[in-house]
Amino acid sequence: MSQVKQVGLLAAGCQPWNKDVCAASGDRFAYCATLAIYIYQLDHRYNEFKLQAIMSEHKKTITAISWCPHNPDMFASASADSLVVVWNVTEQKVVAKLDNTKGISDMEICLIHTAFSSTGIPASLSWCWNAGDAVAFVSHRGPLYIWTISGPDSGVTVHREAHSFLSDISLFRWHPKKKGKVVFGHTDGSLSIFQPGSKNQKHVLRPESLEGTDEEDPVTALEWDPLSTDYLLVANLHNGIRLVDSESLSCITTFNFPSAAASVQCLAWVSSAPGMFITGDSQVGVLRVWNVSRTTPIDNFKLKKTGFHGLHVLSSPPKKKSCSSQYPTKNHHTSSTSEAVPPPTLTQNQAFSLPPGHAVCCFMDGGVGLYDMGAKKWDFLRDLGHVETIFDCKFKPDNPDLLATASFDGTIKVWDINTLTAVYTSPGNEGVIYSLSWAPGDLNCIAGATSRNGGFIWDVPKGKMITRFSEHGKNGIFCIAWSHKDSKRIATCSSDGFCIIRTIDGKVLHKYKHPAAVFGCDWSQNNKDMIATGCEDKNVRVYYLATSSDQPLKVFTGHTAKVFHVRWSPLREGILCSGSDDGTVRIWDYTQDACINVLSGHTAPVRGLMWNPEIPYLLISGSWDYTIRVWDTRDGTCLDTVYDHGADVYGLTCHPSRPFTMASCSRDSTVRLWSLTPLINPLQINILADRCWDEIIGNTDRAVESGAPPLLCGKVSRDIKQEVEKLTGNPRGKKLRWFSECFSPPGGSKNLWDLVAVIKGQDDSLLPQHYCKGIMHMKHLIRFRMSKAQELTTVKMSKYGGGIGAPSKEERLKEAAEIHLRLGQIQRYCELMVELGEWDKALSVAPGVSMKYWRKLMQRRADQLIQEESDDVIPYCIAIGDVKKLVSFFTSRGQLKEALLVAQAACEGNIQVSPLSTTSGSSNSGGNNTDDYNELLHKVSKELAEWYFQDGHAVLAACCHLAVENIELAMANLIRGNELELAISVGTVLGESAAQATHYALELLARKCMTVTTCGFTLKDTILVCFLFTNDKQKIFLRYVWQLYRCFRINI
Repeated sequence: MSQVKQVGLLAAGCQPWNKDVCAASGDRFAYCATLAIYIYQLDHRYNEFKLQAIMSEHKKTITAISWCPHNPDMFASASADSLVVVWNVTEQKVVAKLDNTKGISDMEICLIHTAFSSTGIPASLSWCWNAGDAVAFVSHRGPLYIWTISGPDSGVTVHREAHSFLSDISLFRWHPKKKGKVVFGHTDGSLSIFQPGSKNQKHVLRPESLEGTDEEDPVTALEWDPLSTDYLLVANLHNGIRLVDSESLSCITTFNFPSAAASVQCLAWVSSAPGMFITGDSQVGVLRVWNVSRTTPIDNFKLKKTGFHGLHVLSSPPKKKSCSSQYPTKNHHTSSTSEAVPPPTLTQNQAFSLPPGHAVCCFMDGGVGLYDMGAKKWDFLRDLGHVETIFDCKFKPDNPDLLATASFDGTIKVWDINTLTAVYTSPGNEGVIYSLSWAPGDLNCIAGATSRNGGFIWDVPKGKMITRFSEHGKNGIFCIAWSHKDSKRIATCSSDGFCIIRTIDGKVLHKYKHPAAVFGCDWSQNNKDMIATGCEDKNVRVYYLATSSDQPLKVFTGHTAKVFHVRWSPLREGILCSGSDDGTVRIWDYTQDACINVLSGHTAPVRGLMWNPEIPYLLISGSWDYTIRVWDTRDGTCLDTVYDHGADVYGLTCHPSRPFTMASCSRDSTVRLWSLTPLINPLQINILADRCWDEIIGNTDRAVESGAPPLLCGKVSRDIKQEVEKLTGNPRGKKLRWFSECFSPPGGSKNLWDLVAVIKGQDDSLLPQHYCKGIMHMKHLIRFRMSKAQELTTVKMSKYGGGIGAPSKEERLKEAAEIHLRLGQIQRYCELMVELGEWDKALSVAPGVSMKYWRKLMQRRADQLIQEESDDVIPYCIAIGDVKKLVSFFTSRGQLKEALLVAQAACEGNIQVSPLSTTSGSSNSGGNNTDDYNELLHKVSKELAEWYFQDGHAVLAACCHLAVENIELAMANLIRGNELELAISVGTVLGESAAQATHYALELLARKCMTVTTCGFTLKDTILVCFLFTNDKQKIFLRYVWQLYRCFRINI
């Protein structure tokens, strides 16, 4: 099992090239990037969709995916590598494969070769509706192949009629009810329809405007009407949408768009609303809602600036739990005071109201989201993900919360690694971007290297390209490197064989000619005038810029294939490494002019290289063999191998202030964050045991001695030591915090320690600015949120909405209500207004009956809004002080942070409850409110903590408990999440209140260390650290074990 732990994942976006790249089934949906398929599933407990699996088997671009209509666990995919795969989604494994040759007869081999010829890559794929274990796929011109996966008829057959088409196939769809009926959409705008027992129709039903012309208008979407055997909804890119009859070959309805510029890229029927469908525009991300009885859309939602690529509709996810009212059933016998039965809240277009439903939306920029059409909001949005190979990634030097990535898709994206969301993206259209480099300091610029447009400097906040470099002409630039120590110098290396050093204003300083293409370069971090290069001629070269010579100072030979990347050690002057297509990493000593080690283990070319900035002998490499390896360069030992990536690993980078957190990027279009901390456990033990500085921090000469335990040698650890030595009094608490943050990955450790400081009584003025962005202590929550609300009042905000207009009311009931009002029968008037759905009028005059009746009516309105899942319930519950109902409402929707805020507001007395409201059945009563609310607060906090824990964030779960000063549960979550070192550090600072949990964590840590051999960890270390923390009885036992150790020199 790998010791290196994955702590974060930046998922890829949805590819925009092929048609059938998103699919849905039940409570799951899927989309595919270039090489991987992403499966999201509803978490019923929290009522939200979570990434369930990443499935990767294809070596080339995935061209289509399809979910089995008969078995939700079966899933099929096809790709440009002549491969069709059937998956079991639940088990995340391949069930069957179909490629060029495996398991196919001679005749079938011929057929498959034809289907998968250079012009016949499977363009569309679908499960056969009339057979549970058959998958159909088709190339651009056909024929249609049907692969029966199992049974006596297993194998590949060709559809008898569906072949020899005159126009390329865009997509095809089986009829869900009529056995064997299938329709093809073509790029010339026509349809081909095949049905057993009927005359086959090829290239029919072209849009009228195309008849008699050679113009093409591709069919972009095609779906059978779920309520008909013959009706078909067709979208052409330029000629809009038609409802056609496949039997009579006639157009029934042509739908009209508000603008002539609008064009349809995708469509989907809304199965829960007969006759209703939705479409996505190709140019702008406008979602339109239609009904077949109208030729114009009944609603439009602009969801994004970029156009749609795919659409699927899910039925509404099941509710986690009911928030229904606890009130008794009403007696609806009509009298002057009886309660009316209110209708559901009327939407803006009652005749065509859209029932609750979720649309899986895929966009041309790779964005993927789940849009709640009923609530008109995103339930999930994965925006701006890369859709192709990511070649490089780099943390921002002065703000390591930002990570930049460069991709084959022609963009650079900047990510916030705390939220794992994209915050900036470059303009694009650059071709392939192979490499990037942040400007040193706070310049907020990125240099990029492209395949066809030279190099550039991108001003990230302004979103503009401010400089371009064209010295390499049309040759691709493989690497770009901004000098660490001189912000005016940038190096580029190219396929033209030159490494060029220039200033940022374009002045060329040096042109170093190589005998072949130059793939990598790196500035020395110890000498600002020294740079190394890797060349296709298998050599590594070192140049010295302070001279005018264009010849290298050193040439290192030894690799047997081209050298790609080179990296100078940040801690050992004169030491550099190189990765090669020969599968090895070589360590070179510039001062000795020699190769001092060869690291062998990769089975494919090496691409990513990264030295650890604290442990001088620790090197990480990434390869085309899909693995990341961690090396001890002293003896060439591979300490760990990581297999999580689904394709070639290209870039590796280290977090500047958390030196044991790194990021990697890959051809699988993902970026992954890793923690290397488990590899240096002895160091953590020494810090927890408060050992002397010499056993924690040392110089590189001591650290690189063979067999020596790990020592910290970098800038981060030196800065911590310097700050600790400045402190007066007992510095242990600060020391534990700073080292804990150094070792921990992003994702809550700072938040945790801020809460520990609050509990220990730190002055609020010393809290950092980022404190209010995380989980706050409950005594701060309301104050900070009120401050945020006041801040928002100064911001101009436009109200989103608009609709077709409210429906009319029944005039007879209106007239009756007016009569009752004039007769002074206010309560009857109110009930009639409720029956009409005019709650505002009813509530405005209800106090004329009594305040008790008004509150009762408010509660009825709140109950109805809760049933309708409407946010409008919030002010009603606040007005009547029904905190538990509102908290239950938020909790049922998975809005746990909102529930926590309301509970805390109630605890602080900001939500008032009148004694009159207790008669309505609410559980709020008298002087027990404070205790009830505190209990409610702890309950919600506990549920939020469990949500974080189940999502893999044990540290944030602990923060939730510390926020309400539940130290016992906070420590329990850290221990449960195997954050033992962090639990011991926090428990030590918190003192007696966490003593029991701290001792338990120590016991677990001792057991863990005694069963794991890592980096020279010994029994001696275990005994000493436990001795420092344990009670008297345990110390007697440990003294006994210590004597055994001294006698027998046990070393495990």
